[in-house]
Amino acid sequence: MATIDITEQTFEETIKSNDIVIIDFWAEWCGPCKSFAPTYETVSEKHEDIVFGKVDTEAEQALGAHFQIRSIPTLMIFREEIVLFSQAGALQASQLEDVIGKVRELDMEKVREEVEKQAAAG
Repeated sequence: MATIDITEQTFEETIKSNDIVIIDFWAEWCGPCKSFAPTYETVSEKHEDIVFGKVDTEAEQALGAHFQIRSIPTLMIFREEIVLFSQAGALQASQLEDVIGKVRELDMEKVREEVEKQAAAG
């Protein structure tokens, strides 16, 4: 699957209607973002069941602010509407594949239980 552009208007629906969503927060002026883009695109083509989105932090400043994006590129991975991964910096293809594998292996029932515990405690 090719990458898709995500905007403030499409963000919520994208997260709610897909099991796994990976988002690359980037900007046109960012050299590391441009270097990472082909890797991101290549990996996206190997995972038909995952949505690979891109958020242009210049055009979508509200999304960048909401997720407290301080440096780019930043990758975030959602599964069943829960943020499981958030990291600034470009990953190599093998690193991104490794993270995707770990996200797929997670027992989401246990993750939800942990999220509920943290919400109750905090």
